[in-house]
Amino acid sequence: MIAAIIGGGVIGGGWAARFLLHGWDVRVFDPDPEAQRKIGEVLDNARRSLPGLADVPMPAEGTLSYHDTIEETVAGAAWIQESVPERLDIKHQVFATVQAACDPAAVIGSSTSGFRPSELRQGAVREGQIIVAHPFNPVYLLPLVELVGGPADDAALIARASEIMRGIGMYPLHIRREIEAHIADRLLEVVWREALWLVKDGIATTEEIDNAIRYGFGLRWAQMGLFETYRIAGGEAGMKHFLAQFGPTLALPWCKLTDVPEYDDDLVDLIAGQSDAQSGAWTIRELERIRDANLVAMMRALKQQDWGAGALLKAHDLRLRDAGGAGEAAPADGIAEDGPVLTLSQTVPLDWLDYNGHMNESRYLEAFASATDRFMELIGCDAEYIAAGGSYFTVESHLRHLDEAHAGDVITIHTRLLAGEGRKMHLFHTMRAGEREVATGEHFLLHVNLETRRPSDPGPQVAEALARIAAAQGGLSRPEGAGRAVGQRP
Repeated sequence: MIAAIIGGGVIGGGWAARFLLHGWDVRVFDPDPEAQRKIGEVLDNARRSLPGLADVPMPAEGTLSYHDTIEETVAGAAWIQESVPERLDIKHQVFATVQAACDPAAVIGSSTSGFRPSELRQGAVREGQIIVAHPFNPVYLLPLVELVGGPADDAALIARASEIMRGIGMYPLHIRREIEAHIADRLLEVVWREALWLVKDGIATTEEIDNAIRYGFGLRWAQMGLFETYRIAGGEAGMKHFLAQFGPTLALPWCKLTDVPEYDDDLVDLIAGQSDAQSGAWTIRELERIRDANLVAMMRALKQQDWGAGALLKAHDLRLRDAGGAGEAAPADGIAEDGPVLTLSQTVPLDWLDYNGHMNESRYLEAFASATDRFMELIGCDAEYIAAGGSYFTVESHLRHLDEAHAGDVITIHTRLLAGEGRKMHLFHTMRAGEREVATGEHFLLHVNLETRRPSDPGPQVAEALARIAAAQGGLSRPEGAGRAVGQRP
């Protein structure tokens, strides 16, 4: 699949990274002579952060190319994303050139943050081909994309656009009626206007306003949004009580809303000076990397809870796994090879690093635990089996740290079954980053009856699967390092 990116600024570069790292071939048109450098820097950040959101293998990266004309860029593309400056005359010129050269079945998305589809389509030869596809920065991490069509659009177009967006890990929010600035930016505009007054009137500095957001309601909004947050604020009586309690405050003059301070040089200098004092110690690229690391950590934390943006990530992992991501192991009854079983393949995420800049020792154990969980699935000890009352408990573990793993490294774990008779399961995991062996994990587990919490024999399907794997791996020599004690000399 080919995605064409028209305009390679911050947003266009983010789109390029999102598509490219999900296996699409990406073509870019941007007359800026610095475009390749700028997009290359965005891609460096994306490669460092985006794959770490997934706990399954990402698709192989697509091919990135730069082109001298729009016509060459869009030829054969299934998705065309316009991210040029917010001027209708420029956008109309771009759409005319695009539509003269592109596949009529291609989706043309505009990254516009404010224009309505009816405005974008003025003079278009195929009006229904152009939709709003408004993302949020950084596009390669934040999943929301607002999709806006027209009243007469073929529903199949929005459905196809939504499917493509979900395929690259995004959440397509279909806005049923066009409106200036769509949904999210209208909400942001209200906060922005009030923040300008707070600075201008000397109530707060830019840093204090940012602190009010990031230490307070911003954390709540990140995982529950506005209405669900206020529902909880209503206590046991819920939203109705909240509305009854706080509704009357709407009549109070707390906010200036549409009253906007004059955007004069004094206000610009005041805000810019405070912003420099607040963040001037870091370069923009450093701030981007800090932002990305924070977003990855927060979104992965939400993923553990299967909530908010984390629930989207978890569902996207399942889509990637179902699509046959590289390195996925087959069920035990399909294992015919006589070598170790691949039980994990994923990118080291940013929040797995320690103060030395490499993977924290607790994350090695987490990765090996995930490999054990996958091995249990392969032998039939899956969620359904565990719900029926049987599982394996880890009794003993021994890890060896042999080399460093860093953010962005693709780590793989292959698993040997050293023993699997009766209630016992003895596993030996080998972790590699590329060709480098970076760690081993040896784990002894016992099958347990979850009702009695005592050791018990596994079910026949699990026992049979273990026997098949033991037979397939029976001719392998004992792995180096198996059975070692802590501090034991070579």
